Amino acid sequence: MYKDKNPYHLKNIYDMHENCSQCGLHYQIEPSFFYGAMYVSYGLTVAIGVAAFIIAKVFLGLVLLHSFIAIILALIVFMPITARLARNIYINMFVSFDKDAAKKH
Repeated sequence: MYKDKNPYHLKNIYDMHENCSQCGLHYQIEPSFFYGAMYVSYGLTVAIGVAAFIIAKVFLGLVLLHSFIAIILALIVFMPITARLARNIYINMFVSFDKDAAKKH
């Protein structure tokens, strides 16, 4: 799906192949298709932020300011993974997996 498999190469984070090498699916279903992944990304970042806060505040016992710093650091560290995961989740909301698609291609 992605030309560069490492999401931490930020210059190439969104570079995708035009079509799937296995089934031939055209990834850009319509112009600006992946703009909808922003909503999925929002949900993922909220989940990461809540998890970071609970870990920092409840389990580690950090003060409120340090807990918010932990949230910011977690969001920065996981941003490349969140961006790609949001795209993957979003396209899977519209395209069903077909294990026999490679045979048809």
